[in-house]
Amino acid sequence: MKILVVVAHPDDEVLGMGATLKKLSDEKNRIKVVFLATGIFARRSDKYLNKADYKIDKNLKDKMMKQAKTLQNDARKALKILGIKDIEFYKFPDNEMDKSSNLEITKTIEDIIQKFKPETIYTHTKNDINVDHRAIFNATITATRPNPSLSVKKVICFEVPSSSEWNFGEIFSPNTFVDIKHELPYKIKAIKAYKNELRKFPHPRSVEALEAIAKRWGSVAGLRSAEAFELIREIS
Repeated sequence: MKILVVVAHPDDEVLGMGATLKKLSDEKNRIKVVFLATGIFARRSDKYLNKADYKIDKNLKDKMMKQAKTLQNDARKALKILGIKDIEFYKFPDNEMDKSSNLEITKTIEDIIQKFKPETIYTHTKNDINVDHRAIFNATITATRPNPSLSVKKVICFEVPSSSEWNFGEIFSPNTFVDIKHELPYKIKAIKAYKNELRKFPHPRSVEALEAIAKRWGSVAGLRSAEAFELIREIS
């Protein structure tokens, strides 16, 4: 089966479904992961931490360009751990995808779908504080509107710890769970490849938090550990 994963930033795919990606890879599915934004430029900093400034000079922009390339290399290392080599990077404005029209993002995803012809797409939940995540959800739903020639039969959403849970009032509400008791160590190893994105506990983007989240969703589903998903649409 062909599976397309559409995310905003490098590390979103591991945070949201790293263990499931390992399971799907081991099952010999053909998987493509697409990153639409850099994950770097919104910070306005060359220290991998957010600054309150908005304007950016050429010197800082050049430094962040180098960081973006490093982050892409980290993504390749992380996905190699999960058994995935088909990766593509785009350059939509980081945390400013609301400046891009839904049409532009949708056309980009439509083009990817036409070329790759996936049967299943995984992407961000709409219940998320991150503007890029929400924009990608909206565009993916538009790009996968049913028609007889569309290859996509299933659209599934996932949370991204350090983003989805902070959307207070409109929380991620999963209805599908994947047993990851064997794959969780690979997820942890993969997120460690993102050496500049990890944070110390109790930040959600920490090893301890990811292990706790896996246990939490596992307890919801009667499992030792799980990743949680929301099935948006399935055509069988």
